[in-house]
Amino acid sequence: MKSTIVIYGSSTGSCQSIAETIASKLGAEAIDVANLDNDVIANHDNLILGTSTWGAGEMQDDWYDGVKTLKAAGLAGKTVALFGCGDSESYCDTFCGGMKELYDAAVEAGANVLPGVSTEGYTFDDSDAVVDGKFVGLALDEVNEDDKTEERVDAWLEAIKPSL
Repeated sequence: MKSTIVIYGSSTGSCQSIAETIASKLGAEAIDVANLDNDVIANHDNLILGTSTWGAGEMQDDWYDGVKTLKAAGLAGKTVALFGCGDSESYCDTFCGGMKELYDAAVEAGANVLPGVSTEGYTFDDSDAVVDGKFVGLALDEVNEDDKTEERVDAWLEAIKPSL
């Protein structure tokens, strides 16, 4: 596996905890997006980006500066995988929507964005993070479906590892 880092934006700690779990399973480091700079991007071939979702489907606040950093550095030649946290019951119409903003930024910056996961097995009404019937990354609900998180993370990692 090439040099991989997990970068997360988390306000309540849920996304941070998941990022640390993912990093641990990959033998990688996890950092808060507030610590993202051009050197971090330059020193890693693979970026796993994670955000919680807020408001009407927006990414976590710290990601707004993080996205500027991603775009300024450029991601050509980089592989990006995405994960997002949301609440599929209380925010069933914007579930994990923040992940779509990260997806758009990574694509715009020239990254090779890995395919997401099927919506099968999820309960929600709508999400901007669904493109062509699949989430743009791994969608997780620590509020209502935390019992499915580990299985979903493990299956997703097995699917993306060959590309990392």
